[in-house]
Amino acid sequence: MDDTVGPERWGAVDRYLAGLLIAPDPALDAALESSAAAGLPSIQVAPTQGKLLHLLARAVGARQILEIGTLGGYSTIWMARALPPGGRLVTLEVNPRHAEVARSNIDRAGLTAVVDLRLGPALETLPALEREGQGPFDLVFVDADKPAIPEYFSWAIRLSRPGTLIVVDNVIREGAVIDAGSEDPNVQGVRRFYEMVAGESRVSATAIQTVGAKSYDGFALALVEGDSSRTEG
Repeated sequence: MDDTVGPERWGAVDRYLAGLLIAPDPALDAALESSAAAGLPSIQVAPTQGKLLHLLARAVGARQILEIGTLGGYSTIWMARALPPGGRLVTLEVNPRHAEVARSNIDRAGLTAVVDLRLGPALETLPALEREGQGPFDLVFVDADKPAIPEYFSWAIRLSRPGTLIVVDNVIREGAVIDAGSEDPNVQGVRRFYEMVAGESRVSATAIQTVGAKSYDGFALALVEGDSSRTEG
């Protein structure tokens, strides 16, 4: 194996691809800068991943998008821009500081009228969405605390319809996902998620390993094929 192939090369390739395939964007750049200035962790999706979410939203013709885990709103902006006129994105964030920064970034991008940011634990705000009759959502992006991914996935199906695409980020954990004996709650949360997906007849799913500016990780894609839990009473 070439000794030069590793995180430094992965990041360089990401920058090369982004430089060619993603046009300069003041609002997205400002979202990254303001998030860093506010001390938010640099765990948002990479630009190439942000554009992937944008393209997926367009590919499925999403009119309603649900995001679990807002952080500074970087991925929120990417997905909200894919919506057609009248489209709506609901994003859930538990940290008040993160939500404050995200609101500012979303407003700067001119998307305040499109994005509904809900503050609070997702396992409290998700039932509220159901009570309000929100959805079904056409695209769901899960990028929040990993121990609760199985619960978020259950709610994603519940708030979906046949044809909904569910994307779950950070599901490889630098390969630690194969360690059944791991004591890391993030790894165990991801493993429980995979076990749930494997036994879920209403979805067809796969997972992709990725390398890049965010090192070694990956994401899962699940297409809802059967009736969602909402239709089961």
